[in-house]
Amino acid sequence: MEITKQTTMGQMLEYDMGIAYILMQSGMHCVGCPSSIGESLEEACQVHGLDADKVMDAIQEYLNTKKEA
Repeated sequence: MEITKQTTMGQMLEYDMGIAYILMQSGMHCVGCPSSIGESLEEACQVHGLDADKVMDAIQEYLNTKKEA
């Protein structure tokens, strides 16, 4: 699965629950909130005042590291 800033929170977490840790480390503590599931990563970052590009980079780094293992 390719994850982009338009990928919903629900899709990302369904793909890999480890992404929840990355999101929480970035300051997004509502990962389990039912209303966040339908938001895109970009929308969720806007709500929390986060840089979507930085969060996306952290997610990609996590996924790349996981592939290498």
